[in-house]
Amino acid sequence: MRVLGLDPGSRRTGFGVVERHGNRLGCLEHGCMMPPAGASLAHRLHHIAREAGQVMDRVAPDAVVVESAFYRENVRSALVLGHVRGALLVVAVERDLPVFEYSPREIKLSVVGNGGAAKEQVAYMVRRLLALAAEPGGDAADALAGAICHLQRGPRPEARAQKPAARRLEALLARSAR
Repeated sequence: MRVLGLDPGSRRTGFGVVERHGNRLGCLEHGCMMPPAGASLAHRLHHIAREAGQVMDRVAPDAVVVESAFYRENVRSALVLGHVRGALLVVAVERDLPVFEYSPREIKLSVVGNGGAAKEQVAYMVRRLLALAAEPGGDAADALAGAICHLQRGPRPEARAQKPAARRLEALLARSAR
């Protein structure tokens, strides 16, 4: 399974692609989408959406993870973050990709074991879990952590499909829908 993690920000949006083969995780690519300095919000959103779409088209993920919004004391910052998240969600839905959201606390808990972990701790664990030669930048590390979180905690269709109880339930629901 291949997951694209996105860490939204209006000046820097991190992205990271993680693939799972059995119990092994591997990083396919990571980086940041950075709109031109001084661009208006509308132009920054367009730039981020266009680049996110290019990444989605290039890596063909099975799922997209977008870090959920969290409370900020600055209302304007929270609104701008909401705009960026919305643009990323639209880009994924346009490509018919399933979108999952995890809070920063859930992601940190899944990757580091501590929901209040510092950015440096997240970057260190991402490097270790993915066997990267160097620590990724903060925004890319957070995006990779989101993808790892989903692969560790999220739905696993291949595992669900193997369970007989799930197959029986699906058959029962299909019969009752007729």
